[in-house]
Amino acid sequence: MNSIQATTRKTSTKGQVDQLRKNGEVPAILYGGKEENQKITLSKKEIKFLLENENFLSNVLSLKIDGKEQNVLPREIAFDTVSDEPIHIDFVRIVKGSKIILEIPVKFINNEKSPGLKRGGVLNIVRRKVELKCPTENIPKELVVDLDNLDIGASIKISSIELPENVTPTIQGRDFVVATVAAPTIVKEPEKPAEESTEGAETTTEGAEASTESPSDPKAAGDEKTKDGEKKEEPKTSGEKK
Repeated sequence: MNSIQATTRKTSTKGQVDQLRKNGEVPAILYGGKEENQKITLSKKEIKFLLENENFLSNVLSLKIDGKEQNVLPREIAFDTVSDEPIHIDFVRIVKGSKIILEIPVKFINNEKSPGLKRGGVLNIVRRKVELKCPTENIPKELVVDLDNLDIGASIKISSIELPENVTPTIQGRDFVVATVAAPTIVKEPEKPAEESTEGAETTTEGAEASTESPSDPKAAGDEKTKDGEKKEEPKTSGEKK
């Protein structure tokens, strides 16, 4: 069990809370049980270290507040939308004999011992977390799925996962699937369509255009102008008078 140090805070304004964050602290609140809600603050450095664990929200912590130690469970954490830094945490007190609903992460082991995966099969994860109802004194950190000897077509259901004593899934009445070993998917690329040749059509078009450019009327051709822009005079016959 991880242990973390906390101190009581007496902030009443947003400005005071923002100042705590600037000083490297994360404001938090502790509630649950018969005691009153308690405002506390924790080191951001310690919180970021604990956040590296995937099961942070299902991991019981020993919280030391002003010399008093008690077991708590992180329930909700808020992050800054720009920096992605933790800015607030809700903790609930662990009360012996009570139960709590949590999402517990699923861990898969022995992938290299699965015949189905060795033959190119794919592990299809349906649920990365399973919601469980747990006694506060018996909360599992993770659910372990052993892939040893699983072949293609195998289906891992909640009934095949060993749960701690008095821990039950919140989904009742059906044996739901957590993961399967599926056959490999082969994607066949479509054949490239043959490109239609347009060169012949272009040649025909050019030929048609050329045929329309026929010589002009011979009469019009005889009506040529000289370089000076005047018409050429036709030669007079011998029978005409001078």
